Amino acid sequence: MQADKTTINDLSIFHHEEEQSVFHHINFTTSTGGKEWMRYLLSHPLNDLNKIKQTQQLLQLIIKHADNWPTIITNGTVMVVERFYDTGIEDIPQHPNVVNATLYKLFNAHDYSLVKYSVNHFIDFCIGLGQLIRLFEQDEQPTILAHLLDQVRHLTNKPVIQTMMQWDKKDQPTHAQMLTFGRFLRRFFKAEALELVDIYSRLDAYYGMAMACKKFNFTFPQIEKSAAPYIEATNLYHLLLHEPVSYNVELNQQTNFLFLTGANMAGKSTFIKAVGVSVYMAHIGMGVPADSFQVSYFDGLLSNIQVEDNITRGESYFFNEVQRIKKTITKINDGRHWLILIDELFKGTNVQDAMKCSTAVIEGLRKMKNTLFILSTHLYEIGEGLKQYPNIKFNYFETHVKEGQLEFSYQLQQGISNDRLGYLILQREGVVDMLERL
Repeated sequence: MQADKTTINDLSIFHHEEEQSVFHHINFTTSTGGKEWMRYLLSHPLNDLNKIKQTQQLLQLIIKHADNWPTIITNGTVMVVERFYDTGIEDIPQHPNVVNATLYKLFNAHDYSLVKYSVNHFIDFCIGLGQLIRLFEQDEQPTILAHLLDQVRHLTNKPVIQTMMQWDKKDQPTHAQMLTFGRFLRRFFKAEALELVDIYSRLDAYYGMAMACKKFNFTFPQIEKSAAPYIEATNLYHLLLHEPVSYNVELNQQTNFLFLTGANMAGKSTFIKAVGVSVYMAHIGMGVPADSFQVSYFDGLLSNIQVEDNITRGESYFFNEVQRIKKTITKINDGRHWLILIDELFKGTNVQDAMKCSTAVIEGLRKMKNTLFILSTHLYEIGEGLKQYPNIKFNYFETHVKEGQLEFSYQLQQGISNDRLGYLILQREGVVDMLERL
């Protein structure tokens, strides 16, 4: 599924303040390499339905074995394995024995300590890899996992490494054994060791994704290729909210355009992002925050949520809104399946102009039957004219005023909202009083 940088930023998949990102919220990896692999996987939604389903199967399999996932490999273990090859030491004897190992320890004490420390971590690393292989032996393994574990078997198919994989941690290697292991790792196993670290990091990334699904009780979506796009979700919510309100969502070829209205702060942007994030996660192979989620495979996802002006290029906010819509039309006019998210279209011009422009865009876009649209707006006046089109559905977020205070239910209702509460918010926050006292 295609998703450009603007869309990824709009959905906060990543964020310059990491704590506010989807990535941070679902990152349960245990290693630095695993975190970076997870960042890669999260930034590359899959473009193959079979790969999506394989990833789902892999995450579900990891969840099944979560209690037995090897903990002997830590981030420190991986770091020691990598750094062992970056540190210079005196040459280790070619055939370590009691005598030359003792002399090496005596005259190269610092180097011996480094070798011993590193070898112990290598043993942990090898034992952990062996545990991973055995963990899934009785399962039908998805191709992704089978390939990674086959690589581990191939790379560790060396007598010295097999000895380390089967080492009893109760036993302390002799000086000669330490140097035998260390010399082999230094001279004959560097490329293999670094490749194994990369494989483990990738497995750790999948582990982190699986643990997020388990911790937050995500639902694995039913996803398929279909003749027409659709989304059907029950109790869908935005995963970044501490106390989210859930929604039921249904879009299909018959009603492929959602016209969304409501006052400021009523929940329109949150709803749009909740749908976008869930569709995005579904195309990575992850579970989603919903009780049930059925979705067609989408070729692309585009958003128009946080458009900015460009002072250095002399481009206004409105100009960039127009360019984003133009880019969207160009991209989705290819017969493939797209999901388009638009929040507050044409904020950068006056109301009358915005109404005319918005109506023209909606009346054009709604003709595209292979694309689903969710569009929010304050311009509720244009809604009446759009009711003639049967494929446009109308929802709004209700707001109540009680004793001068705003109450938001965040519940999605059928129809069009005509709430205009901006001045009331200005009053509630004391801005009107401040201005009157100037």
